Amino acid sequence: MNVLVLEPLEQEVMQWLEQRHEVRFAPELVRDPIALHASLSGVHALILPAHVAVDARLLRAAPRLRVIGRVSAGAENMDLDACRAAQVDVIRAAGATADAEAEFCVAALLNLLRRVPVQCSDGLWAGRELGCSTVGLLGITPASRVLAQLLAAFGSRVMGYDPTLHQSDPLWEQWGIEPLSLKELMEQSDAVCVKLPFYPRYKGLLGDRVLSNAKPRQVLVSLSHSALFDDVALAGAMSAGRILAVWMDSVEPGWQDPGKPMHHMAGLQVSPRLASTTRESRRRAAWLVAKRVDELLSAASPHDAKAPDITGG
Repeated sequence: MNVLVLEPLEQEVMQWLEQRHEVRFAPELVRDPIALHASLSGVHALILPAHVAVDARLLRAAPRLRVIGRVSAGAENMDLDACRAAQVDVIRAAGATADAEAEFCVAALLNLLRRVPVQCSDGLWAGRELGCSTVGLLGITPASRVLAQLLAAFGSRVMGYDPTLHQSDPLWEQWGIEPLSLKELMEQSDAVCVKLPFYPRYKGLLGDRVLSNAKPRQVLVSLSHSALFDDVALAGAMSAGRILAVWMDSVEPGWQDPGKPMHHMAGLQVSPRLASTTRESRRRAAWLVAKRVDELLSAASPHDAKAPDITGG
């Protein structure tokens, strides 16, 4: 089976794949969409970085494609419906980055709570301690379980909300997270960590109706796509002091451009997808994707490979 790798992988992972399949490593193709599409006709598996979009056009150029692997986090630019229609499996290594994302959230919370002071009853301004804070987890992912354990070690009260998880689900108790409604979570949290995966239906979900319920002097850390937020509502909440500080680990291009609500917003910190990117998480993710690619390809005989699309559609 032919495997095209566009993203650098650990040397031992590449060697392992090369022992089992015909592998081509061509990271230069990510800068040349025409050459990339021309290289896909005989490819059965594609491992590509997060900034390469997967759409119907790419899938049409790869009639024998069976599986797409993504070591880096994020699926915002992947047309998952088109992948299902083309019978292409999508492998992402979300669980491999859980420890890294949880550590990042703790570091960001410590930074914001200590760096952004609040006024005490004696009139002095001072930072806050994570161990004395109530932390709301918005979105329950593999990283949320690790984060809940770390926060509990600090002494924090940990609450959570996920639109796909009922409050009676036993997972809440297993993970040590108190389930609340979204309104209650915003009203009671000194700090909120946003880990919701992004779907088009969630665009602007965190708008004025949600952010207006934020507990005064709240801080917020988001590892999710910035499109979850209504930027006008977020700017209003920060300007009004309901939300004192925000750390975003992923923002859309132009989100902070001149004339946009978040341009030069005091209390905003942005990092370029640092949460999931560590040496250890990269290695775990690479192995997870490589082994799953091998499993899927090995389960299919050459006769199972899809026939070329000759309809022109």
